[in-house]
Amino acid sequence: MPITLMPEEILETINMIRSENLDIRTITMGVSLRDCSHDDIATTAQKIYDKITRKAEKLVRIGEDISREYGIPIINKRISVTPISVVGESCTSGEYIILARALDQAAKEVGVNFIGGFSALVQKGFTKGDDYLLNSIAESLAVTERVCSSVNVATTKAGINMDAVYRMGKIIKDTAGLTKEHGGLGCAKLVVFCNVPEDNPFMAGAFHGFGEPELVINVGVSGPGVVLNAVKSNPNVDFGSLATIIKHTAFKITRMGELAGREAARRLNVQFGIVDLSLAPTPAVGDSVADILEAMGLERVGGHGTTAALALLNDAVKKGGAMASSYVGGLSGAFIPVSEDAGMIRGVEEGSLTLDKLEAMTCVCSVGLDMIAVPGDTTAETIAAIIADEAAIGMINKKTTAVRIIPVPGGKVGQRVELGGLLGTAPIMPVHPFSAEKFIRRGGRIPAPICALTN
Repeated sequence: MPITLMPEEILETINMIRSENLDIRTITMGVSLRDCSHDDIATTAQKIYDKITRKAEKLVRIGEDISREYGIPIINKRISVTPISVVGESCTSGEYIILARALDQAAKEVGVNFIGGFSALVQKGFTKGDDYLLNSIAESLAVTERVCSSVNVATTKAGINMDAVYRMGKIIKDTAGLTKEHGGLGCAKLVVFCNVPEDNPFMAGAFHGFGEPELVINVGVSGPGVVLNAVKSNPNVDFGSLATIIKHTAFKITRMGELAGREAARRLNVQFGIVDLSLAPTPAVGDSVADILEAMGLERVGGHGTTAALALLNDAVKKGGAMASSYVGGLSGAFIPVSEDAGMIRGVEEGSLTLDKLEAMTCVCSVGLDMIAVPGDTTAETIAAIIADEAAIGMINKKTTAVRIIPVPGGKVGQRVELGGLLGTAPIMPVHPFSAEKFIRRGGRIPAPICALTN
């Protein structure tokens, strides 16, 4: 169904783009690789490369054409694929690094900056393919440039696979060690999920889910600067009125995103999927979720009242987006990645924002503990415990939560790690000194909660 825009909407959107950092953060093509499986891993790798380069060869050019013709900045063009743990399971070899290199080479060939789907879903246990993939993550992220990895360790229906949680703690440590020359950069391309969505266009957690079509275009829009301006322009309204203002703003942002996504799908002759209307910040001034919360009246993000402010923001964004489009999906809400948000960095460095407060905020926002840098001597067990806490929030509350954490090799509290580009700069945050080793080493599965019994 075509979207009709009124002249005043077009003029308003032009102003948002020029003055308020409005952009399409990513157009992501989902590509099914189910038909690429073969018992020979080299053949599988070649089939993966061939299919991606064939199906996505026009993605970048068409994205740039739409950006130029419509005057809408499209920052990233990306690809997500079927979880490689499944695609490679028929292979007699477990050297999935060969498949990771094929993904990386295909991404370079078509010109996308990231490709997601070096992934596994292990909330109830491990298959042979899952084992092979998990064993390959650290080295694969170290030797590739554009490959992103994600592992789902929990769902509301299944509970939390604590064996997988512990393995991910170790894998994150290994990944940091193998990319120590770049501050543990490999960990910025690795996400651990609870209740992972199958149609998320944002990296590093994107993969092409099992219920998705052969090819699909999913769009991630972003407009923290637009929402910030709306909040700043209404400094004295009550919260009900403020929520309405944010809803109206999210409505306009979502309409623009769906328009661009549908046009990309039409030109590529593939199915349109969803609009993910997450407020995704960048290190740029004026493009911060933290600044929105402070514009509501908080002296500094992380102070008392922050969780309530974030809850209002997240809910209003979802309501506005749902009114604008019948195809909202992915994560959709407000991201709070520390390294990618200038206001969050300021809060950490001034002492108002701690790991514990960020964890509380994840109860009401879009994802979880995102782009958190911690000291390099943080143990695998402590990292696993942080993952378990976040998974528990997602499991009990029937929402997506995730952890993207970077134990910076040699890094100490108070230092910064430069990750570059949209990944930004991460201040190294303290973790609790008390051990969770005995807790994590119990293993097994934390059972699903009673709220899972909905049939």
